[in-house]
Amino acid sequence: MSAETDLIKLYSGRILALAADIPHHQRLAAPQASARKRSPLCGSTVTVDVALANGVISEFGQDVKACALGQAAAAIVGAGALGASLPQIERARDQLREMLKNDGPTPDAPFDGFEVLRPAREYKNRHASILLSVEATAEAMAQALQSA
Repeated sequence: MSAETDLIKLYSGRILALAADIPHHQRLAAPQASARKRSPLCGSTVTVDVALANGVISEFGQDVKACALGQAAAAIVGAGALGASLPQIERARDQLREMLKNDGPTPDAPFDGFEVLRPAREYKNRHASILLSVEATAEAMAQALQSA
């Protein structure tokens, strides 16, 4: 199988559908904290805004300028972010990284949708873009908790 065929398979219909329907895809008017992450390799960027209540995300917004894989990952984060604690977000980040780098298990619910990105493990140059949203979410949450 050629590398081109593999790449076409990577951009499956499910990934493209996620990329086209990112939940909470607009910035918050008054976030408690924000974080911006950029992939130096491809230039993808994600900015995440959060507001917390009782230590969990009560409001979430993101501005995503990324490839389809980064957009799909942002959709998965957006779908699971509300009600998540910092330990849950950090666990999802670490599990996603392990899934991509070492073929580890799929992240726990509500971030188990990352399974669709498992084929991307073969494309190391795409890992940074896939991790942007969850990394920015963890950073924004940590900032919000520090300032609370």
